[in-house]
Amino acid sequence: MTTCNLSLALWAVNLEIPLESLQEWIGQVRTRVESAKSSGADLLVMPEYLSEQWMSFAPAGICPDEEIPWMATQASEAIELLKDLSSNYDIAILAGTFPVAIDIKDELSGEPVNDNGGYYNRAHLFLPDGPYITQDKLSLTPNERSLQAWNLTPGNKVKVFTWRGVRMAILVCLDIEMPALSSLIADQNIDLVLVPSMTSKLAGYNRVFGCAKARAIELQAAVAVVGPIGATSFLGEKRQNQTSAAAVYLPCEESLGHKGIASEISPSDTTVGLGPLIVAKDIPIEEIRKLRNGSAEVWPGGWTADHVVVEEV
Repeated sequence: MTTCNLSLALWAVNLEIPLESLQEWIGQVRTRVESAKSSGADLLVMPEYLSEQWMSFAPAGICPDEEIPWMATQASEAIELLKDLSSNYDIAILAGTFPVAIDIKDELSGEPVNDNGGYYNRAHLFLPDGPYITQDKLSLTPNERSLQAWNLTPGNKVKVFTWRGVRMAILVCLDIEMPALSSLIADQNIDLVLVPSMTSKLAGYNRVFGCAKARAIELQAAVAVVGPIGATSFLGEKRQNQTSAAAVYLPCEESLGHKGIASEISPSDTTVGLGPLIVAKDIPIEEIRKLRNGSAEVWPGGWTADHVVVEEV
């Protein structure tokens, strides 16, 4: 594989800043892109449901089951604006997730139609010198599945891709908690897993971030995870508060500093300004590959437990 290192910026977005338009939101993103770029980052990672902040300029009278369809109406414009930012600043942007309508094609014409096709919670990765890559959330929370709430459709594939010599995958929030997904991709030689998340409670933060660190050990890969902080205001009332932080985890090996942490901040449910931005410089991809290919202290590789049976005694 190509020799490489990668520097990451992670932005724990402050949801409490009210917005009047998508253009105002993209102005905030531009500010953080500029900061990330000036800090030497190759990739800026943003949280799951960054579109929650858009609710501050949503029309009055929206019911819970209408929120996802309304957010999805903003998706096309947001995608084009983010593509331009990535290209103009020569930086990759994982714009967390925001919902999109599922394209269903007419059997006769082949033309897309979105008549009751549902919605995905979709992660959006913009590469300045590569394709636009998406990843749909695979394992949905009860609220995401509820017909009376967000009523989303789960994705059905994990996309693995290489950018600037680094082999990556995206797992969205609850997906990082699923050991079955970790086992599924264990033989894919992934260097970096990107995890946009959103957690309202400290317990949720600890589940997601704790499992992200576990996946770094299981996969012998770097794992970058970030969530939003605070609560969006809608029609003068605060919505559900979010508790989160940002971190980049590594395998717990001597050559990587023993602790398995490249960069980390403490969780919070309130913040100031645009929200914390941390930069993890020069993620040691080559050293991680050496460890994954046999120099790790005890790691047995993509262990499948195929030879193990469960015995009740």
